[in-house]
Amino acid sequence: MTFAALGVDALTAEAALAAIMAGAWAVQRLTGQSGWIDAIWTFGVGVTGAALALAGIGSSETSGWRAGAVATSAALWSLRLGLHIVARTRQAPDDLRYRKLIDEWGPSSPARLLLFLQAQALVGAALALAVTLAAGAPSPELRVQDVVGLAIFATALVGEAAADAQLRRFKADPAHRGRICDIGLWGRSRHPNYFFEWLIWVAFAVVATGAGPGAVAWIAPALMYWTLRYASGVPPIEDRMRLTRGGEFRTYQARTPVFFPRLF
Repeated sequence: MTFAALGVDALTAEAALAAIMAGAWAVQRLTGQSGWIDAIWTFGVGVTGAALALAGIGSSETSGWRAGAVATSAALWSLRLGLHIVARTRQAPDDLRYRKLIDEWGPSSPARLLLFLQAQALVGAALALAVTLAAGAPSPELRVQDVVGLAIFATALVGEAAADAQLRRFKADPAHRGRICDIGLWGRSRHPNYFFEWLIWVAFAVVATGAGPGAVAWIAPALMYWTLRYASGVPPIEDRMRLTRGGEFRTYQARTPVFFPRLF
């Protein structure tokens, strides 16, 4: 992929995600339910990334098998995570993080939420672009980056699904009501689902690494790490845990790493 083609794909991804997140804003305004926002974003990023990955098939610069493998990976990520968020939203239609922002913004919340979701569109465009760069890696041969990247992706996809399933089972047990989930992966990281989500974007960046603009794909895991660790991921959840779980959370916090899982 050339830098000129990268620029065109970047503009295409941003235009698509901007429109999708404007739609997510409209859904929230019509239903009053903010939980659908993240589901729409996830499906939007997956569709945009997969479509851009497949669009290059047939050109001399794109390997068809790699583009297909990368597009399939993006679709699997989007489908699994999106359906997980849909199931969660059907049980609890309002996302507490968005509800807190909307309440804090007051009368200006509609305009500020729209701007906030457009910022999310920019992040989503960077992720979709990483998918495109991975699909457009220049060599037609199977490379070490392909094997390592796809192995990381498979590990991350299974790991995130396992973390979500462990938390779901823990919450479903009435004996655990009001307790902190510290079983399985949650005993090794306070946010294992976020860690594996970040790892998914590392996988795409690894596949993209090579000649040309492939290194640009590393913006995706960097953005995802900052977003999850310091912006809309860890901070609001842990603020709420400190308020609602008190000493139990402080004990959990002292023995369990916040993001990167401990191995032993």
